[in-house]
Amino acid sequence: MIGILGGSFDPIHYGHLRTALEVQQALGLEEIRLIPLRSPPHRGALGTDPETRLEMVRAAVADNPVFRVDARELSRAGKSYTLDTLLSLREEIPETPICLLLGNDAFRGFPGWHLPLEILQQAHLVVMERPGEDAPALYPSRHARDADELRAAPGGRVLLQPVTQLEISATQIRALLKRGRSPRYLLPDAVLEIIEQRGLYR
Repeated sequence: MIGILGGSFDPIHYGHLRTALEVQQALGLEEIRLIPLRSPPHRGALGTDPETRLEMVRAAVADNPVFRVDARELSRAGKSYTLDTLLSLREEIPETPICLLLGNDAFRGFPGWHLPLEILQQAHLVVMERPGEDAPALYPSRHARDADELRAAPGGRVLLQPVTQLEISATQIRALLKRGRSPRYLLPDAVLEIIEQRGLYR
C-alpha cells in the first residue's frame, strides 16, 4: 500500500513533509510518492517553473527513502488532473492499494474535482485531520475504520487520519521572501539553499 501526495510544491515545506510522514507511519505505507503538478486545475499561475519545483522536491527528500519523487505530471501538457495520474499509476501497479492524501479543505472541495467518483474507484482517500478540524460529512458509506480496511481493496474507501497541526503554507513562505525575510525552519535547508541561490520569490 502506497500513499501519493500531489501539489504545486511552490515551494515544498515541512507542512507537506511532516504530515505525509505521519500518515506513512500510522498506516504502514511502503512509500509516499510526491507528485509535483505542472498546472493545478484550481490554481492560478505558479511562482516558479516546473523543473525548479521538481528540483526543490528532490532536494527536500534526498535523505529519506520513504519518499519517492514522481515526475510523471511534469511531462504532461495541459492541466494536471488527479484521475489521469491515477490511471497512469494503475498501468504500473494495478492491484496495489493507493492512498490519495488530502487536507480537509481539499476533501471539502473533492466533489467538484474532475470525475471524483472515478478517482475513488482508483484510490482510497486519506483525509489528514488537524486538531480542531472537522472533516466534511462526505461519502459516509465509504468511511473506513483503519488501515486494514484500506489494504483489503485497491481503492474506494475514505479514512480520516489525525495529524499534527503545522501552520506552514507556501503562500506564507513566498510572502516572507518577498519582504526580504528568512523562512528558515519552515522548509528544509536544501530547499532554502536553492531559493537563495536563484533569488526565487523575490
